[in-house]
Amino acid sequence: MCRSCSHQSTVTAGTIFDKTRTPLRVWLAGAWYLTNQKHGVSALGLQRVLGLGGYETAWTMLHRFRRAMVRPDRKRLKGVVEVDETYLSISDRDAPMPEDQRKKRKNRTHQVLVVMAVELLQPKGFGRIRLRRIDNDSAEQVVPFVQASIEAGAQVRTDGSAAYRELKDLGYDHQRTVMLGSEVPAHVSMAGVHRVAALIKRWILGTHHGSVQPAHLDAYLDEFVFRFNRRTSASRGMLFYRLLQQAVVTDPVTYESVVRPLPKTPKAA
Repeated sequence: MCRSCSHQSTVTAGTIFDKTRTPLRVWLAGAWYLTNQKHGVSALGLQRVLGLGGYETAWTMLHRFRRAMVRPDRKRLKGVVEVDETYLSISDRDAPMPEDQRKKRKNRTHQVLVVMAVELLQPKGFGRIRLRRIDNDSAEQVVPFVQASIEAGAQVRTDGSAAYRELKDLGYDHQRTVMLGSEVPAHVSMAGVHRVAALIKRWILGTHHGSVQPAHLDAYLDEFVFRFNRRTSASRGMLFYRLLQQAVVTDPVTYESVVRPLPKTPKAA
């Protein structure tokens, strides 16, 4: 209770735990299990470990945590950065729904385009990454992603796609590599994005069995970025701490906003 205005509130107000009926002890156990598993956890797996009554509770809990995995003030990539696109093959059977509808629905497979940016370290290795689902590989889609994800002045390496032609005019040191007819394989000349693309596909198929609705893919990409960028952390407790640190400053998330997320629109930095 506020001493000046006598307004009553709770310690969970203004966080992702706002108005939850699940005990905070269960939320903390879920956060620890989520960060303690190297390759993540599915909603069904979390439901079994925590002993939750329904799949919907575990599914929503994971999506609320995913909303807290991205800091709005995170720094953009710098140095040498590779940018490319890849297709992910996913099905649409992960979202909760009534049992009678679940039996009638036929699972569909979707090919979803994702744009990637990967920092290259010297003399070797990869730094941070950024991912975003896009509708197509046009300049209207990929250029705003580059501007929002990479600092101006960075060296951006891409393939020969015409969509990236205006990057030099936007202040980037753009290096194009035409893959068609090149003697150097694409996975050699742009090793970073090809390695990350392979890891994403393996993670989606391995941990989530390819079961990710296209509308929710952005949340899964956020989780992958959170894990990849902290892969060198020697302490799983630090990941747990970072997740909770961001969870208490992330705006409340309703069940409806999780089940029916608003489409993300690319914004320039």
